[in-house]
Amino acid sequence: MTHTWFISTVTDAAGARIAVARLAAAHGVPVLDRTRLVTALTAQLRQCLAKGGAWQLVVETVVPAAGQEHGRLDVTLRPGRDNTTAEQTTWRAAVDFTEPGDRDTFAHVASDPATLAEAFFGADEDTARVMEKLTEQEALVAFHREELHQTNQGVLALHAELDAAGEAQRELFAAEREARQEAEKARRRLTFLADASAALTSSLNHEEILRRLPELLTPAYAESVDVWLFADEDKRRRSPRPAAAATAARTGRPQYAAEHPGGLPGVDDVPPSALRPDRPLLCIPLPIRRAPLGVMTLTPPGDRWDSDDAVMLLELARRAGIAIDNAQRFEHSRDIAETLQRALLTDLPTTPGLHLAARYLPATHGLNIGGDWYDAFRQPDGSLITVIGDVTGHGLHAAVMMSQLRTALRAYAVDGGSPGQLLTRLHLFLHHLQPDLYATAVIARFRPDEPTVIWAAAGHPPPVLRLPDGRVRTLDAKPGAMLGIPMGQDIADHTVRMPAGSTLALYTDGLVERRAHGIDPGIGRLAEALSALRGPDLDEDLDASADRVLEPMLCDSERDDDICLLLCHIDSEPVPALHS
Repeated sequence: MTHTWFISTVTDAAGARIAVARLAAAHGVPVLDRTRLVTALTAQLRQCLAKGGAWQLVVETVVPAAGQEHGRLDVTLRPGRDNTTAEQTTWRAAVDFTEPGDRDTFAHVASDPATLAEAFFGADEDTARVMEKLTEQEALVAFHREELHQTNQGVLALHAELDAAGEAQRELFAAEREARQEAEKARRRLTFLADASAALTSSLNHEEILRRLPELLTPAYAESVDVWLFADEDKRRRSPRPAAAATAARTGRPQYAAEHPGGLPGVDDVPPSALRPDRPLLCIPLPIRRAPLGVMTLTPPGDRWDSDDAVMLLELARRAGIAIDNAQRFEHSRDIAETLQRALLTDLPTTPGLHLAARYLPATHGLNIGGDWYDAFRQPDGSLITVIGDVTGHGLHAAVMMSQLRTALRAYAVDGGSPGQLLTRLHLFLHHLQPDLYATAVIARFRPDEPTVIWAAAGHPPPVLRLPDGRVRTLDAKPGAMLGIPMGQDIADHTVRMPAGSTLALYTDGLVERRAHGIDPGIGRLAEALSALRGPDLDEDLDASADRVLEPMLCDSERDDDICLLLCHIDSEPVPALHS
């Protein structure tokens, strides 16, 4: 349904406004929506009257379709057809309703004053209802405002508590982070100390330890490191020492030389060094059992050391002193053992038709010196005895036992006897003399005018025989047990032909044994080295041939054990018989 009003005067506008208000009320439009519609329409009507001319107000009632709850009032205010002066604008508005009204009742409004007054009073009733709603809303807003204020106060208090909790948490996190950093630094110091100690104690060469110290400490814990060993003072070029180092050597206490006191635990503060006035110096004695072994002088990696680093450096110096002292003691014992060992090795006898060449190489790592020996001497019947052996154990004690076995063997050989008999007597001698010490040995006897050699072995690597044509045999006949073991044994003799031009190689296990491969591959390599030799070279220079045998055998050796090699070569050309 559509209602239309033509408006040109104030009275027309008032009547149209009243009609629209009544129509909206009749259709059940809520008060607020109705008031908003009428208020907006009134403002538009006032503007239309101000512009002048005729205007047309159209209200169309849109009835709800089946299944819909709401209808709609569409309001349109536009210029009339004859209005050519007004600005051509159209205003539209719409409200929903739930109850369709009576079209006849609200379509027209009389223009008499009584009707208009009644309509205006009716409008005041709507205004009163709106005011009541506004009052209720103001009360509700005031209530919510108070509630919001209290909520804001609570939120502010909560924020303050959260800020305090956050600050406390940040402080805890900072403390935890600092504690973790300190723990990590302590862990790194302990790890460094353990690794450095292992590196220092793994060597028994004090020169190597002195080289390792600066490598370990720089650049993390020191900018420079200098170690002053009192025992090496005469061996090295003398250089000026800081006064703090001399004080540390005299008092046995660490000294810190700098412009400002270091406050390091266990360290005495002294004036800066005249040699290095621009850098702090930390001079730490290297303590041993009685007096300092030397002094280690360090400069810091930065401006100074902190207390924990200083404590770690003091402990490392203590361990370094012990490692250097142990290395020097070992080197002293090693030198004595090697000197005794070499003094006891015999000069090889010269025999027509039979040449001998021997090589002894002491171990260069560890205290593995003093157990290996070789010997060659004649028996009363004119035969020549060659022997090579190895005493278990190392050091000075092994060297002494080796000398006793060598002397005993020579004494037993005076009474004659075959190699097996001589080894059997040595076995009894060693078992009674040193029950806890054992030895291995191989003995070969050469007789005049005999193209054979008699040999016997006791727990020793087998001899290797090179024939004149270059073929090589390993004499692997079953040997006797080690000398000195707690059991009785009669060690058997073995015989092998040695035609002219043959070479018999006797050796100790240090030449052929490797930790990763055992002894058999080493014996095979020795056989290859012997086979590669030339017959004329063996006849002319047996010593050079021995060196050529050692060269390929030592290329992979760690030199952690003594090495003995004894070559026995029969000339290729016939020579007169051996004589006593």
